[in-house]
Amino acid sequence: NTDRVRMIHDGESRFSIKGKPIHHFLGTSTFSEYTVVHSGQVAKINPEAPLDKVCIVSCGLSTGLGATLNVAKPKKGQSVAVFGLGAVGLGAAEGARIAGASRIIGVDLNSNRFEQAKKFGVTEFVNPKEHDKPVQQVIAEMTNGGVDRSVECTGSVQAMIQAFECVHD
Repeated sequence: NTDRVRMIHDGESRFSIKGKPIHHFLGTSTFSEYTVVHSGQVAKINPEAPLDKVCIVSCGLSTGLGATLNVAKPKKGQSVAVFGLGAVGLGAAEGARIAGASRIIGVDLNSNRFEQAKKFGVTEFVNPKEHDKPVQQVIAEMTNGGVDRSVECTGSVQAMIQAFECVHD
């Protein structure tokens, strides 16, 4: 049974094989060898690609990339601030790079993330803990009034406010 209504965690198995229930974990059985999902949740991987490298092509990377390309939609030459440089943030930075952003400012509390973020297009880094003023003010000063687009990738309400306020009028 693949009825979407059955996706609720009701203790029942949604799938079976040869009459035996297949139990799932985290809603979609993504830690199982076989599963059934909507085609929009599948990424085709080149069979020649090394699995130890492509394993990061998960929801985090694609979420950030998609949010930047499909929602923020930076234009070539624009500036973008990315709040949070985990998997989602790195995907967002890559989306800004693909779109042609000229400045990609990474914002994270962990300064060690900047080196890795450079590989995804981040050109500048701000650690809010290293400044005595709000990060949105730091970014406004760096960019002469604020960035063109920002993408918040932490889930923190404070970061959401900062990301909103660092965009120029």
